[in-house]
Amino acid sequence: MSSPDPRSASVRPLTDADVPTAVDTLARAFADYPFTRHVIAADGHEDRIRRFQELCLTRIGREYGRVWAADGGRAVAVWAVPGQDPSPAFEALAPVFAELSGDRAAAYASAEEALAPHRPQEPGWFLETVATAPEAQGRGLGSAVLLPGLREAGQAGVPVFLETSSERNVTFYERLGFRVTADVRLPDDGPRTWCMRKDPR
Repeated sequence: MSSPDPRSASVRPLTDADVPTAVDTLARAFADYPFTRHVIAADGHEDRIRRFQELCLTRIGREYGRVWAADGGRAVAVWAVPGQDPSPAFEALAPVFAELSGDRAAAYASAEEALAPHRPQEPGWFLETVATAPEAQGRGLGSAVLLPGLREAGQAGVPVFLETSSERNVTFYERLGFRVTADVRLPDDGPRTWCMRKDPR
């Protein structure tokens, strides 16, 4: 049986109607993800993750970046793009993010400090987050929602960057042309996190 062709999936910019499903997709995907487990408090964890993902999607991704969805939001990719500075949103949301981190705020700060030296200095696209709902997996939707961003970055002649705390994800991204640029063990017993880059052809 052949693998699904991600180019055949129907992908579009995220619409208002897609948002509730997309938030649900992201919340479920990251409820037990190593990085978010490390930096978001355990009490009420799933509710905290849902709120965190909702803010990142609606207040940062949609306003300052690019967001694509497939299957009504059951797959979604959120990108930061050159020339759009989301600092005002991050500053406005800082107290909320601190509250969501709860007793993991210090771990969040140390993780950011550990990753900062490995983050790109030149303009490029940065994959903020991507997820596929469990019931929609195996159909190529994860790759499909990434393709528009990869295509636009390639056409602009700029690199693409991401970070992942899943070794399985590393293999997935390598198939899309990314290479590992740093392998970081986060402080405070944090998870192993890989920085990855894809250069334009």
